Amino acid sequence: MRMALIVQKFGGSSVADAERIRNVARIITGTYWAGNDVVAVLSAQGDTTDDLIEKAAEINPHASKREMDMLLSTGEQVSCALCAMAIEALDCPVVSLTGWQAGFRTNSGYGNARIKRVKADRIRTELDKKRIVIVTGFQGINKYEDITTLGRGGSDTSAVAIAAALHADLCQIYTDVDGVYTADPRLVPNARKLDEITYDEMLELASLGAQVLHNRSVEMAKRYNVNLEVLSSFSGKPGTKVKEVVKNMEKSYISGVAKDKNIARLALVGLENSPGIAYKIFSLLAKNNVNVDIILQSIGRSDTKDISFTVAKSDMDLARKVLEENRDSIRFDRIDVSDNIAKVSIVGAGMVNNPGVAARMFEALFNAGININMISTSEIKVSVLVHIDDADRAVRVIHDRFYDELTGEQ
Repeated sequence: MRMALIVQKFGGSSVADAERIRNVARIITGTYWAGNDVVAVLSAQGDTTDDLIEKAAEINPHASKREMDMLLSTGEQVSCALCAMAIEALDCPVVSLTGWQAGFRTNSGYGNARIKRVKADRIRTELDKKRIVIVTGFQGINKYEDITTLGRGGSDTSAVAIAAALHADLCQIYTDVDGVYTADPRLVPNARKLDEITYDEMLELASLGAQVLHNRSVEMAKRYNVNLEVLSSFSGKPGTKVKEVVKNMEKSYISGVAKDKNIARLALVGLENSPGIAYKIFSLLAKNNVNVDIILQSIGRSDTKDISFTVAKSDMDLARKVLEENRDSIRFDRIDVSDNIAKVSIVGAGMVNNPGVAARMFEALFNAGININMISTSEIKVSVLVHIDDADRAVRVIHDRFYDELTGEQ
């Protein structure tokens, strides 16, 4: 029987203290003793990354991104070394590797680097020696041989990248929940766990605020057809499979409801109603690395029109500054900015063949007295902007509209 190669990723909550590290070591060694090759990717322990950011702020609130990467990369090294020690205590052969030792080559986007390639020769060599390989997630090295980090959630992406490079049989993402739910179970008590979900649905949910998987990891899994599973490091129960096609795709209207409170809306009021004005606005923002999500343009009246759009809350001030500085070329009356909004979305591959799904969502919000500010749709999602104070309630009423509370059926 051919030995399987399994990549396992463990998040910060899974390795938060000594007992949890020992638990992770038992999961890894159990997989190894079952006859599999194992590569484990670990995040920093608990709130280590946040603690390191606070330490940096005490010394220099304006530290360079390069030095921040140098600092933040140490969190994963601590958890990997400790886990390797726990595996040694269980009499298993093991070696821990940093991201650069494991062959991660990235661009030079300090703080949010992109993986260019994974030269996995060292990992293969260690696996050939029948060792368990523990790899630091979230990091790599650029062409200047500087340490880089992949941004929040980057350990998921590290694990999928290793699975793709090694053509692994399975990539398991261990977390503190036992799979992907139809909504955040902490917010919606009757949310149910999905047995499987498509890459496209998972990518939309991850991009729309669901925090189970990093959206870049899902993109990569889809591109390289990585066999992905999300499961709990605590319960031991089967998780959620993420795959190209799922069995119930045709009959499932929606797979989940997500919310994102980390957004802001900007409205350019009294814009000159001339050809190319939208191009001027959004090319300027793109040049300054401001990502725009929902866009709404009003019907022109007399010689002016309005354009509203959303950005990440962290980009709000930069977007406003860029537009104000280019007021002579864009020509508008004023900018209205609001960060007291949230985006609530439904996602489902079956929506494209089931008319009326959006209407059911809007009906649920109407019955709850929740006002919709903006709407965005695609083949597999509908997103609305609501007041931030209504966001949690909006998720609950929409979920209840699509899922029967008692049976869990749509």
